[in-house]
Amino acid sequence: MTDADELRSLVRRLLDEHPPATTDRTDFLKARFDAGLAWVHYPVGLGGLDAPRALQTVVDAELAAAGAPDNDPRRIGIGLGMAAPTLLAHGSDEVKRRFLRPLWVGEEVWCQLFSEPGAGSDLAALGTRAVKDGDDWVIDGQKVWTSSAHVARWAILIARTDPDAPKHRGITYFVCDMTDPGVEVRPLRQITGEAEFNEVFLTGVRIPDAHRLGATGDGWRVAQTTLMNERVSIGGARIPREGGMIGKVATTWRDRPELRTHDLHRRLLDLWVDAEVARLTGERLRQQLVAGQPGPEGSAMKLGFARLNQAISGLEVELLGEEGLLYGDWTMRRPELVDFTGRDAGYRYLRSKGNSIEGGTTEVLLNIVAERVLGLPPEPRNDKDVAWKDLAR
Repeated sequence: MTDADELRSLVRRLLDEHPPATTDRTDFLKARFDAGLAWVHYPVGLGGLDAPRALQTVVDAELAAAGAPDNDPRRIGIGLGMAAPTLLAHGSDEVKRRFLRPLWVGEEVWCQLFSEPGAGSDLAALGTRAVKDGDDWVIDGQKVWTSSAHVARWAILIARTDPDAPKHRGITYFVCDMTDPGVEVRPLRQITGEAEFNEVFLTGVRIPDAHRLGATGDGWRVAQTTLMNERVSIGGARIPREGGMIGKVATTWRDRPELRTHDLHRRLLDLWVDAEVARLTGERLRQQLVAGQPGPEGSAMKLGFARLNQAISGLEVELLGEEGLLYGDWTMRRPELVDFTGRDAGYRYLRSKGNSIEGGTTEVLLNIVAERVLGLPPEPRNDKDVAWKDLAR
């Protein structure tokens, strides 16, 4: 299917058969998925129609105009932005049929078990072990900085299956059941006061081999699908002009003329232009996605996103003066979604500090952009051909 009018006809049929005003929200979303209108570029039977990716905007616009419910994408962002494209690219037919529908509808929340306290930014140095036991894998280890682990039903997980292989080649990728009795989730309270992140302890967790994505030992390649999509979903989200962080500061500037100074005006204009450049660059990146999978350009977008958010939130606190030093609420809570721009200026300033860590640290992303986008010589690495078990730790 390549025709926008055909898609509009399918949307009208969906709305006629399942009127949003009288249809249960979950039932409507399931019907939308089954009609192929969830993500139109996915295969038929998996929420799509094998249509060009660009036509998704036609569907979304028609449904929004009709007041149809969405699937609360911020709450299930890890599933939509990271797990789903990985499942589609590397999962078996059985895995795709089992997981994609409840993931998209929002019945099952996902989290990402990648980072570890002992590996730091060197993800390939991870030490969580997976040992084959019959038709299962037994997982033991610890993960950290896991968003939404406290509400997740499933997780995408990478673990070491061959300690005798070099660190990039002994990793395997799995789908982990977060309700397994060997999974323990503990909150990590952040500088904002919230515990949006968690640490996860895995003790004797059994994962069936059917929930392995890709070949044994090929997990690093599978993980690149996740990581490239993650950086696009964080740094390349579609926002309107003056959306996101810059919109908050621009609104304060217009509403509070007594706060204005010439120097702050100049700096705000510079950041406004930078934010608009980033927005338009994101649009171009999404156009490139129509032609294929995300590449290293997403790393540059995420890098710019972090720097821009931190600069804008800092300007906002400075603009507000003494008022900017206030903090609304330090209550410990475990939110169900990540909100980069919510609450007050103090929250935005503190939360933005994590932008240069999550989804790939700034230092790692600079290396990716230098080597894979600009084609510069790679940094010397003396551990690429050394068995993981022989690496210094």
